Amino acid sequence: MRLNEEGMREGMQIESVNISIDDKVRLLDALSATGLESIVVGSFVSPKYTPQMAQIEELLKRFTPAPGVRYLALALNQRGKERAAEFTPPLSPSPYPPSTLVHLCDTFIRRNANMTQQQEIDRWPEIVTRAVESGAPKAGIALGAAWGSNFSGHRSEGERIDIIARQHALWDDAGIPVTFLALADPMSWCMPDEVESTLSRVLERWPGITEFHLHLHDARAMALPSIYAALRVLDSRHTLFLDVTFGGIGGCPYCGNGRATGMAATEDVVNMLENMGISTGVKIDRLIDAVWLLEDVLQRATPGHVSKAGPLPRSADQFYDPNLPLIETHAEAEHFKLGPAVAAHQMRPWREPIPAPDLREPASVTEESGLVSGGIAR
Repeated sequence: MRLNEEGMREGMQIESVNISIDDKVRLLDALSATGLESIVVGSFVSPKYTPQMAQIEELLKRFTPAPGVRYLALALNQRGKERAAEFTPPLSPSPYPPSTLVHLCDTFIRRNANMTQQQEIDRWPEIVTRAVESGAPKAGIALGAAWGSNFSGHRSEGERIDIIARQHALWDDAGIPVTFLALADPMSWCMPDEVESTLSRVLERWPGITEFHLHLHDARAMALPSIYAALRVLDSRHTLFLDVTFGGIGGCPYCGNGRATGMAATEDVVNMLENMGISTGVKIDRLIDAVWLLEDVLQRATPGHVSKAGPLPRSADQFYDPNLPLIETHAEAEHFKLGPAVAAHQMRPWREPIPAPDLREPASVTEESGLVSGGIAR
């Protein structure tokens, strides 16, 4: 599992152009202290299309790189790549192999990159030729708008498999093995069953593909369930690169949903993975600090959940006080990090103090009913 923090690119590109460079430096430095191993700092793109990225060079000059963190940036054309090269390091080369790419929605790629789907396809031979000339040992395939489009509707599994097969054949003819598949969902059409089914079909037909990159948006609240669905299919033979954003912010300004698009919040994904026994190396307390800083900069709440309610309390020092006052507001819910004083004004309506639970014995579960004692569903 490789988490790829996209908040400084995917998130900032849909936020106000007036966010100061000072605040962006603070945010990037806060993310650098969380233990995240991969952070995308922004995009080398035209300020005409994305004015929020106009100061990326200054950001790279001023932030403090953390040891062990891979810093990446998006560059969509040769000029962008040249600009990025001037800042490598602290930027790192892409960890992904040379890849052919196509979006399954012509309208979207015209809006987003001022080019056509056919122009993307026409670039495939050149990409393959360059990979051969450079001696690339492996190759990748990428699909955008993989599950559907707000402008032209649903995309079938058959369409996905067919376009993957077309690209795979090119790489086969060139003698470069395909080991990597990227599936992007900029318009939030992913559904857990379709994500699971597509990955299953790919693994069955092309077992040589062992690295997967998912970029799933969340306008319809399906990103986190779709990530879980992917985990049901992939196993220890595979590597999953997963794009996430702190606070769950993000969205392409050309997809039609604006800031309502969002992505799976980094803190929510980390909480899920860690409680599934999948180590991320992320310090969730520091990640929540970064989200709170982000909300202060944006002057609004972000869509993520764990930054509001806290991660699951797993140990005695994290369990809530049985006599914690009633909690009503989001501000009071922050007692998980700020302590009970934030709710000291609230009442405790029970007649007498509630004793602390006996933590020496686990709750008993009846196998017949699947219920924990007291009738709480398992």
